[in-house]
Amino acid sequence: MSSASDTLRVATYNIHKCRGIDMKFSPQRIISVLRELDADVMCLQEVVNIPDATGILLPGPFETEPNRFDQAGEISRAFPEYAAAFGENRPFRSGMYGNMTLTRLPLRRWRNYDVSRRGRERRGILETELEARDGTALYVFNVHLGTGHMERRYQGRLLVHGRILTRPDVKGPRLVIGDFNEWTRGLTTRLMRRTFQTFRPRHAAPRVFPVRIPASCHC
Repeated sequence: MSSASDTLRVATYNIHKCRGIDMKFSPQRIISVLRELDADVMCLQEVVNIPDATGILLPGPFETEPNRFDQAGEISRAFPEYAAAFGENRPFRSGMYGNMTLTRLPLRRWRNYDVSRRGRERRGILETELEARDGTALYVFNVHLGTGHMERRYQGRLLVHGRILTRPDVKGPRLVIGDFNEWTRGLTTRLMRRTFQTFRPRHAAPRVFPVRIPASCHC
């Protein structure tokens, strides 16, 4: 779209439990990056959600402070102008761990899909139904797929053929974004390209893993 008012800025960021390469857990650093991105929709993966996280420590040489694991709450409170949705992929200590979507657009509803494969880490897809600026529905799928080749093949089929992306009640544009762990053009990529248009982020490394900066785009 040509006009600035019609542009939707979207970002995806696997925050890795807010742990940096210095092994320190710091939601504030993540918040600083998100503020710089200034996206209308922000899709985060690997978010810890423990509202009462005071005093929780992780084993090993990790620096942490009280409430460092109230990450979903800390991020949400830092962006009061956004609505937030959280999708639990698995329990984490006394709380949850999963994907989180923040949006400036009105949030109508959300649901989380379990796409885990037996014997592998639990994975999920967080669907949010947003109200676009013209009043129509916009469906955003915040994806975090597995690292195993056969695991992603299984998840790709669930996405396309398992009535997640292709449910008959999903009537409107669909944006599928997140951490696909798809470093080569595997089955998931091929299935997705049969149904969806693809785009390259404006500011990102060619591959999403490993990468030291989050990806953002205009669409």
